[in-house]
Amino acid sequence: MTDTTAYGTLETIDGRTGLRFERSLAYPIERVWQAVSVPAELERFFPGAADWTPAKGETIDLGGATLEVTEVDAPHRLAWTFAGQPQSFELVAAEGGCRLVFTHVIDDLPAAQTATGWEVYLSRLEPHLAGEYLSDEEAHKPWKEIHERYAERFGVDPEPGRRWAAENLPAGQD
Repeated sequence: MTDTTAYGTLETIDGRTGLRFERSLAYPIERVWQAVSVPAELERFFPGAADWTPAKGETIDLGGATLEVTEVDAPHRLAWTFAGQPQSFELVAAEGGCRLVFTHVIDDLPAAQTATGWEVYLSRLEPHLAGEYLSDEEAHKPWKEIHERYAERFGVDPEPGRRWAAENLPAGQD
């Protein structure tokens, strides 16, 4: 399971502000592809998993925001745009498994808060691959600690994320 290292990076992706998360996984690329592309698996760790094929050009209405699949290169790359923001999984075979890179162009979303959310959700992937289940509640336990690390590292105001945590996380969750 991912520790609370705040391993995501803030980058410029195609001239826009984005987040990048890179993980080495001890699972074959085909197994990880299945986890990131099959809706029944994706929903075990990813927020708002889409009921997709996925196929390039496919569009899905997700409660008023549109998801459009922009690239499918199985088992290496799956890219989509959600609410105008590009996101993708890239998989590269590596010795002993594969490397996963997840990117999200966030534009003006709060960087530390968004990075923390993605890290928490991605922390659920390895347990899923191992045949286990990490609940959303359990995965969110280190949220405040991870958020503070991102806010400091990105040099951003931590208050929006602190307010979000106070309003949305269970009391006493540190």
